[in-house]
Amino acid sequence: MIQQNIKAAIRDIPDFPKPGIIFKDITPILKDPGLCDSIVDAFVAGLKDTKIDAIAGVESRGFLFGLTLATRLGVPFIPVRKAGKLPHTVKQKVYELEYGTATIEVHIDAFKPGDRILIHDDLLATGGTVTAASELIHDMGGIVAGFTFVVGLGFLNGLEKISPISDNIMVLANY
Repeated sequence: MIQQNIKAAIRDIPDFPKPGIIFKDITPILKDPGLCDSIVDAFVAGLKDTKIDAIAGVESRGFLFGLTLATRLGVPFIPVRKAGKLPHTVKQKVYELEYGTATIEVHIDAFKPGDRILIHDDLLATGGTVTAASELIHDMGGIVAGFTFVVGLGFLNGLEKISPISDNIMVLANY
C-alpha cells in the first residue's frame, strides 16, 4: 500500500536535468503530511530488528525523511554534506561520477568508532553516492547498519552495487 501511495504522489518530469531523463520528483509527497508519516512509519516498522546508533542522511533530500526517522528512533542524525558545507573539522571522501568526481564530508565527531550507522537517501539510482557515504563511514570506524530509500530506480542497478556493503536495504517504492 505504501508503494502505491508514494507512486501516486510522485510526479514525472521529462528531460530533467537533461534530455532523455525522466526525473522522479518527490516534492509532491512533502505536501501530504499523512503520507510523510506513513513513509516514516514504514521505515520504523522495517527497521524494528536493526540495531542503529545513528542515521546518516545524504545531502540534501536524504535530510527530509532521515532526520524525522532519526528522531522517531531516538538516535542522532548525521548530515553527509557536499564539500565545504560543514563548519567543523571534517573527513572527506572523493568519488567518481559519470563525468568527473564529487566530494562528500562528515564532521569527525559525528559518531564513535564501532557505531552502527543507517544510511538514508530519498532515491537509489546507481548507488554511487551512498557507496561513497558507506566508505566514509567505514574509514571513520563506523559500521553500516543498512540503507533506506523512499524510491529505487532498479534499472540503474544501484541495489547490486550496495548489496555487498549491507544486505539490510529497504526501498519503499521501486521503478
